[in-house]
Amino acid sequence: MKSKKILLSALLTLGLAGTAVAQNTVVNGQTKNYIATGMPILLIAPDAISAGMGDAGVASTPDIYSAHWNNAKFAFIEGDFGFSTTYTPWLRNLGVGDMNLLYLGGYKRINNMSAVAASLTYFSLGEIQTTDIEGNSTGIMNPNEFAVDASYALKINEELSLGASARFIRSDLTNGQIISDGSGSHVTTKPAWSLAADLGLYWEKELAANQEVALGAFFSNLGAKLSYSDDDTKKDFLPSNLRFGGRYSYEIDQSNQVNVLLDFNKLLVPTPPKTEGDSTYSKYYRNMTEYRNTGVMKGALQSFYDAPGGFAEELHEMQLSVGAEYWYKHTLAARVGYYYEHETKGGRQYATVGVGLRYNIYAFDFAYLIPTTSFSSNPLANTVRISLTINFGKKKS
Repeated sequence: MKSKKILLSALLTLGLAGTAVAQNTVVNGQTKNYIATGMPILLIAPDAISAGMGDAGVASTPDIYSAHWNNAKFAFIEGDFGFSTTYTPWLRNLGVGDMNLLYLGGYKRINNMSAVAASLTYFSLGEIQTTDIEGNSTGIMNPNEFAVDASYALKINEELSLGASARFIRSDLTNGQIISDGSGSHVTTKPAWSLAADLGLYWEKELAANQEVALGAFFSNLGAKLSYSDDDTKKDFLPSNLRFGGRYSYEIDQSNQVNVLLDFNKLLVPTPPKTEGDSTYSKYYRNMTEYRNTGVMKGALQSFYDAPGGFAEELHEMQLSVGAEYWYKHTLAARVGYYYEHETKGGRQYATVGVGLRYNIYAFDFAYLIPTTSFSSNPLANTVRISLTINFGKKKS
């Protein structure tokens, strides 16, 4: 229970008090300057396939989880229609038993050139006992977040496809509680909601009878800010994001195949002004109020050049995912990967491993995350994620 209260407090800080992170905290001689957003759960890998390959997936083999990684891949998916679900335990490393992330998805091929898909992401923070300032019980909270989306993908030719998605987002972290806003005042909270869109581009080409390359680019969660109260100066950016990368596939023989993936990831959210001592500085925001009043599109554009530390800090805001996958007779898979985020931007650095099994129309996948740094915790540390997929039929001609 204590660990859940700590996590909820952190989520409320991000959602209601803006980027109230410790900007003066120093790691290995460098000052942290995190980019905080509302509902960061939208960036968590919903499947155990890419989760086993360091969260790389923008150009991975098209599958039912493409709505999260690159919706344009649906146009190349094998099968007529299918369904999937993934269960992800949360904070199991800290002994929390009732927090989890659930993903449900499905797709339907229209013809050989196009397909549609839909998915639901639901995050439950379990039951949390609330108290007043004197420690008296004030009831039970059941905070939760969810997002529902629909996607359409279309082939432009035999090698290139485009994808588009629309998403409804709702985040209820407080169940209407009255809480402190971090400045000595109190504010009545409410569920936050927004509408967002995704745009994807996918290209694959056969180099030889046994080799294939693929490239992908994906803009996700482009939408209006989230507001957890009636105070318009406290709205939070969605985790708008740009992901791009590639895949190389090599079929050694009829029984053995290898896929290698590389992804780069960049939040399309402006960098907050950095605070050092009593001074706050940024090229574009004199204080957090100006930062939070920045428009969504303007902020997305400025996210490429507004870091207080200049080009070096902009590079630090890029995350890197690398992964590899080995298939035996298209039935048994083994996966490894690594995810890197600079220590001043969150410091998530971890290795992943995974396995997959295909039997008839069924697919079972498992992934496990292993943190590799001591200065950053991960809610999925030492946690097994499980995915189940059912695919029907063959691709329509």
